[in-house]
Amino acid sequence: MTRRSLAVFVTVALFLIGATATPVAAHEAPPQSMASLGDSITRGFNACGFYLDCTSRSFSTGSSSSVDSHYRRLLHVAPEIGKNNYNLARSGATVADLPRQAELAVAHEVEYVTILIGANDACASDEAGMTPVVQFRAHLDEALAVLRDGLPQARVLVLSIPDLKRLWQVGRGNLLARVAWSLLNICQSMLAAPTSDDPAHEARRDRVRQRVIDYNTELEAACAAYGPRCRFDGNAVFDFPFTLSHISGWDYFHPNTNGQKALAEVSYLAGFAW
Repeated sequence: MTRRSLAVFVTVALFLIGATATPVAAHEAPPQSMASLGDSITRGFNACGFYLDCTSRSFSTGSSSSVDSHYRRLLHVAPEIGKNNYNLARSGATVADLPRQAELAVAHEVEYVTILIGANDACASDEAGMTPVVQFRAHLDEALAVLRDGLPQARVLVLSIPDLKRLWQVGRGNLLARVAWSLLNICQSMLAAPTSDDPAHEARRDRVRQRVIDYNTELEAACAAYGPRCRFDGNAVFDFPFTLSHISGWDYFHPNTNGQKALAEVSYLAGFAW
């Protein structure tokens, strides 16, 4: 084969590869619509008032300049996304609710989806009430299948669950936090007996934390199985060193405005390069 014919062969081969492969580019056109799936964190619960959703301050689809959500950041590069932001999360949701939320995202025909789910699966009234890992993965796979089949071109960002033991660590010394956790029966699988250093309580907290880690492992694996249009945050949310300044003073559990802003920053940087 002459040098010229070799060059032609290589050119044709590269063209054919480019025509058949469809990898996600490092920088793609930004989406013109988006939806957020998840639970009360995504709903902005307690971020602007007592025991109410505050979707304008959601880290994902919120419109408030005080948070600078994914939606507001995308507005700078894709003005067409304006008013095409759908918060489909539900306060109190567990992963069992995710397939239905995914169906709603498909109905809206969105091009970008964020998922933050699992805190309520670990935050049961007691340790025995936590969702089994196998069951967690089954519901997750079902929801992702709905998105993959219904929105094959959409990008999906799967976020890790925050570290619940860190919440106990930063709040256990605060009287108001302890009172709120007890009176409101918040995440007792982790937050029961918050001042006790008894080995049994320490072991319980470690088991709940491990369950969150196990959930995050499944979130990462499910996203990898989804394909190149799904991205996991690399545990960026789980690893974020939040403090009480990021937590709502209404319940000492949900992110306040400052917390939603931090969550928006951390999760957006771990996501796609638009």
